[in-house]
Amino acid sequence: ELAGMVAHCDFAEQECVETEEGRLRPDMIIRLPGGRHIVVDAKAVLSAYLEAHEAADQDQRQERLRRHAVQVRMRMDQLSAKAYWNQFAQTPEIVVLFLPGEHFLAAALEQDAKLSEDGYARRVILATPNTLIALLHAAAYGWRQEQLSESAQQTGQLGKDLYERMAVLAEHLETVGQALGKSV
Repeated sequence: ELAGMVAHCDFAEQECVETEEGRLRPDMIIRLPGGRHIVVDAKAVLSAYLEAHEAADQDQRQERLRRHAVQVRMRMDQLSAKAYWNQFAQTPEIVVLFLPGEHFLAAALEQDAKLSEDGYARRVILATPNTLIALLHAAAYGWRQEQLSESAQQTGQLGKDLYERMAVLAEHLETVGQALGKSV
């Protein structure tokens, strides 16, 4: 909604899909023009990160931050295995793993620098609030362009209809003019 999208029109939350393996319920499905979709999952595991900030010493903190990176990677692998792109028609072959803060991603990347690259290879994009909002703004822009295109097509059709009607009117006026000429 912050990006200018309308709930239940441009995106849906907690939509369920039944598969052979069971029920899938991504947190958000973003609808794109042309019937395409982007699947967003926000079920990131953050317990190790929170434990790291409560750690008594630097070694414990570092170990828990490493565990945080492992948890993010495991969640990424789980999402890749769900293959949402096979479950939703017209879905790009990616899923967005939402992390609720820039610092969660930064901490994971400090411990595992290849996390984003491996995510791309597994068709999972790690997104923070800023990147998700940017993605949603791009989707909203796509919808505005789609509406402009539809309006332009409708305007073109109306112009064509007006031209054809004016041609018929001109024919009728010519007929009336000829009749008046004969009358005179």
